[in-house]
Amino acid sequence: MLARNRGWRFLPLAALFSLLLAGCDGVLNPQGPNARDQYDLIVLSFVIMVIVMVVVYSLFFFVIIRYRKRKGQTGYPEQVEGSYKLELTWTIIPFILLIVLAVPSVMDTFVYAKDYTKDKDTMHVKVTAHQFWWEFEYPDLGIRTAQDLVIPAGKRVSLEITSADVTHSFWIPELAGKMDANPGLVNKMYFSADHEGVYKGKCAELCGSSHALMDFKVVAKSKADFDAWIEQLKTPASISADAKQGEEIFKKKQCIACHAITPDQIGTGPNLAGFGDRQVVAGFRPHTAEWIEKWVKNPQEVKPGTLMPNLGLTDDEAKQVAKYLLELK
Repeated sequence: MLARNRGWRFLPLAALFSLLLAGCDGVLNPQGPNARDQYDLIVLSFVIMVIVMVVVYSLFFFVIIRYRKRKGQTGYPEQVEGSYKLELTWTIIPFILLIVLAVPSVMDTFVYAKDYTKDKDTMHVKVTAHQFWWEFEYPDLGIRTAQDLVIPAGKRVSLEITSADVTHSFWIPELAGKMDANPGLVNKMYFSADHEGVYKGKCAELCGSSHALMDFKVVAKSKADFDAWIEQLKTPASISADAKQGEEIFKKKQCIACHAITPDQIGTGPNLAGFGDRQVVAGFRPHTAEWIEKWVKNPQEVKPGTLMPNLGLTDDEAKQVAKYLLELK
């Protein structure tokens, strides 16, 4: 009965480890060369850790059993000390393990520190982090987007990363490591995606009240689909008669003062060109009319700390604006 009760004590610990490992799903599922090399380092570190733990705990239990106090024994057992062989052994082995871990770590550090911002065969993107959204500028293509970083699958992408306000950290767990986004500084990194797909990105630096909601998506397309996306983005959106009322409300309420609706314009808020094709609303909610209505009607309720003001839209006005935004394709 006592042993069974002791077993229950480990349940909170098991639940905690399960929760922590659940956050490693992206890191443990690499979908690009950068993430794959980092995954290999994680595996190497884990194997070394397991080897060290097995040896240490084996010696620990061997000593406990071999030199335990025996029945009828009085006084201290024989004291043994001063073994040069053992001293050398547990000095040299950790040194070798550190070398095994350090060599690939240093090599990868130099490989992924390479600057591809001037490389003609690389796609260049300038990333600016804001509280609490991401801005992506493609200087070679003359376009800007927000929240969705669209790239061609298999092509190397070079990033210049900075921040417009506080320190953030750019992170795509399945594709690449983290890179700080600091105001006034530009950090560089590069990555690529092996296959077409949608990959979740996050801010990895505590940056304010909605830090945990500061997500974005990396959308990897085939070369043909990527070219078609660029062409579509540069083509003015065709707004239906049903959505015209929403467009008028959008302009009357001065939404247009912060949000550009063509990819070549700059605004203080996220660029809304191609909004109808995006993956999420407010960076983390499903891209549905229902959530768009909630978002434009009361931004602070959906994402606390956001700078988008509450414009006092009625339910009908929010519905009309959502209908208009969904046609920005």
